[in-house]
Amino acid sequence: MKIILKAAPSLSLLISVGASQAADPQTFLKLYSAESQEAPSVQKGEKFFSSKHGNEWSCSSCHGMPPTGEGKHASTNKAIAPLAPSFNSDRFTDSAKVDKWFKRNCNDVLGRACTPSEKADVLAYLLSLKK
Repeated sequence: MKIILKAAPSLSLLISVGASQAADPQTFLKLYSAESQEAPSVQKGEKFFSSKHGNEWSCSSCHGMPPTGEGKHASTNKAIAPLAPSFNSDRFTDSAKVDKWFKRNCNDVLGRACTPSEKADVLAYLLSLKK
């Protein structure tokens, strides 16, 4: 019963985000934090974002460090809009895009899906970046 009670907040957030498709970055941060049952860490998120994890790229390989300006895909050279939400208000507002890009980018950087804790830490770091 205790597990169900802890899972309920993240489930209700997931249902509301999934149903509406539109959200804001704080909604995703709350969702990932609830799923991980840990407080997000800006410091851990910054370290995760800038580090390689056994694969060729880090998040910053394409998004830059800090990710407040235009980035460039490491292999295609395609331009990438700023990742930090305060520098690009479209970031982390569409649940389908958030799911798609976390899945794709985590696989490129880690060779696996990111954990909810990793997502929360990275998003906390990105939200800490202000104009």
